[in-house]
Amino acid sequence: MTNENAKMLKIVLFTGYACSNRCVFCIGADKRGLRGRTTKELLASVYAAKKKGADILEIIGGEATIRPDFTALVRAAKDIGIREVVCATNGRVFSDISMAGAIVGAGINELIFSIHGPSAAVHDKMTASPGSFAELKKGLVNLKKLGFRRISGNTTVVKGNMRSLPAIARLYVRLGIRNVEYIFVDPNYGGARNDFDELVPRISAAAPHMRAALRIGLAAGFDQWKVRYVPLCHFKGYEAQISEMNERVNFLTEHWAPDFKNTDAIGSRSAVGRRRTAACKGCARLHVCEGIWVEYLKHYGDGELRPIGLED
Repeated sequence: MTNENAKMLKIVLFTGYACSNRCVFCIGADKRGLRGRTTKELLASVYAAKKKGADILEIIGGEATIRPDFTALVRAAKDIGIREVVCATNGRVFSDISMAGAIVGAGINELIFSIHGPSAAVHDKMTASPGSFAELKKGLVNLKKLGFRRISGNTTVVKGNMRSLPAIARLYVRLGIRNVEYIFVDPNYGGARNDFDELVPRISAAAPHMRAALRIGLAAGFDQWKVRYVPLCHFKGYEAQISEMNERVNFLTEHWAPDFKNTDAIGSRSAVGRRRTAACKGCARLHVCEGIWVEYLKHYGDGELRPIGLED
């Protein structure tokens, strides 16, 4: 049995949903008009996270770095002793080296850059924001100049970029980014739900490209690249690179947002967001697989799910 007390507590703090990109698949696409949290409210959450014993505070939006108070939030979290302060970002703010220097100087421990294409042609189409890829790349250059090295990556996998995943993987290798997640799009909410047919690929079509990306990382010695939100029957042999399996062993995760608070993000995902179906009966990975998104099943059904035998 896993010792719950040995797990790290990660609190994901949503500052709001305002963003400098307009990603077509964004889970918060329908929330962009909601009021962002005030500095006072966010600082109260930072202190509450520390009181609750957070080992990791991940600050996200929208795009949290566009807030004037972002450095103050990072500095406050570090000043009160939160060990790891992380930010998932579209990277555009870091194209201004003075802003990049301020954020690094505030004590940020890790930045997770969202890269959705290997080129401006693909990335900017996914973000619906011309120039976003160029600014992201300049941001990476600026952080290198500043000596900041803890940069990870994530890529949301949709129809428009799935065939580009090997090229994105090669870009990550050139950039030396050793921790990457390839995230199968969540169609339960937001942009992907609103435009499902245009954006959401079949898992049987996306998985080969995702596996190819993982192999490129492994060949480069990057064994911490992972895939997220996928049924395990399409990733036999890659079990060590499934984010959810790692997450359940190592983390307790809470999401604190302006419009909701989820104190069991891992458990609620498997209870509400994803499903295993009758097609999974007898699968040797049934006890560890979360299945596939509920909204996906409504559109595509479960015909692509194949039980893994005990001998596999």
